[in-house]
Amino acid sequence: MVPRQNIWSRAAALAAGTPETRNRYVDFLRALSICAVIVGHWLIAAPYVSGGELSLSNMLEHQPWTRLLTWAFQVMPVFFIVGGYSNGVSWNSARRSGRPYSEWLRGRLQRLVGPVLPLLAVWALLGVIAGRLGMSPQMVAASSQMALIPIWFLAVYVGVVVLAPLTYAAWQRFGLASVAVLALAVVVDDVLFFAADLRAVGWLNYAFIWVAAHQLGYAWRDGYLAGPRLGLAWAVAGALLLVGLVTLGPYPVSMVSVPGEEVSNTLPPKLPMLALAIVQIGLLLSIEAPMRRWLERAAPWTATVLVNGMIMTVFLWHLTASTLVIGGAIWLGYIGLTLEPGSGAWWAARPLWLSVYALGLALFALAFMRFERGGAAATVAAWRQVLGAGLVCGGLALLALHGIGGDGPLGLRLWVLLLPFAGAALAGVNPLGRRPAHAAA
Repeated sequence: MVPRQNIWSRAAALAAGTPETRNRYVDFLRALSICAVIVGHWLIAAPYVSGGELSLSNMLEHQPWTRLLTWAFQVMPVFFIVGGYSNGVSWNSARRSGRPYSEWLRGRLQRLVGPVLPLLAVWALLGVIAGRLGMSPQMVAASSQMALIPIWFLAVYVGVVVLAPLTYAAWQRFGLASVAVLALAVVVDDVLFFAADLRAVGWLNYAFIWVAAHQLGYAWRDGYLAGPRLGLAWAVAGALLLVGLVTLGPYPVSMVSVPGEEVSNTLPPKLPMLALAIVQIGLLLSIEAPMRRWLERAAPWTATVLVNGMIMTVFLWHLTASTLVIGGAIWLGYIGLTLEPGSGAWWAARPLWLSVYALGLALFALAFMRFERGGAAATVAAWRQVLGAGLVCGGLALLALHGIGGDGPLGLRLWVLLLPFAGAALAGVNPLGRRPAHAAA
């Protein structure tokens, strides 16, 4: 009888089978960026009780100096750049082997969309229960929106993946000009946003900025950002632009939204986010060579494989874990919530809070990481995959903005909740069943 392996042993076995040609630093940066986002979200949450009233505040409101920390913790640009590198490698491989677009996209959608469906199902159930216990749809919407913030990323990234063959073709034909054109589009969009007060056009930057970051991943793969000198040159250029934009331009310092501020660099994204992407990837690639040597060691590479094997699960569930922990603290009589945010005692308590959040997240990860491996996706036509992906993106975007509570049946925005499930079914995504685990895709 073969003894059952623990989670580390399984990751070590996968790590040992890694091909020599794989760039392990790509996987490491993917894991690092997600972990940074998780810790950043947990740190800025500052719920507290004053005068018997609960305030779900944000640390960025209480201590403005913390807004500079978002330059390090807002690393979604790194994830998109890493995605560009990975998608460029996999799409190029698919073309060489004669695999059609539908087959290539099938695996991508399965890995991205499969893990989010259980999250939405759980929150739909929680919303129904909360409504039956007397919670208003507005409160259900607010609490669920706080927990579902991470799905905005999927709403954008799935769209970027669907377009990858087109963006890769643009990269092959135009090179860095394909990035420059998108950057120019961002500038024009921001001018229209600020000077012409055309606020609606600002949402176009979700496409311009994140596709541009994805294009930088192609640039990395093809050697345009390689080496410490070139990486540092990109970082310095991006830093000069970023500092100039937030000191001389109409942009705030924070790289995430701050309650009460009229302008956000992320909702919708603006030019400083693209400058930050250049800074971050330049700095990270300036140390690529020593980091790749370090990742040849068994322990750090096994840890990287382990995180990548559950990366969508921990990302999607981390705010659900912290939201439920905070709910538990409220239920226990506001335990730990009476410390004034920003005080010495508040900061001293952060390690304990982070540990409790991490414990809650570990439980969710163990319960739901099976959906990340999922079952084999159904074989469907490419048009169904693209249309289904569009429905998924639309539903996730609306849920990320407004949560699940509403005036519909069961106190839910039921039609919005059903969009991702309908899109997944149309695209052939199967979140159930089993398939062999692997390192990062």
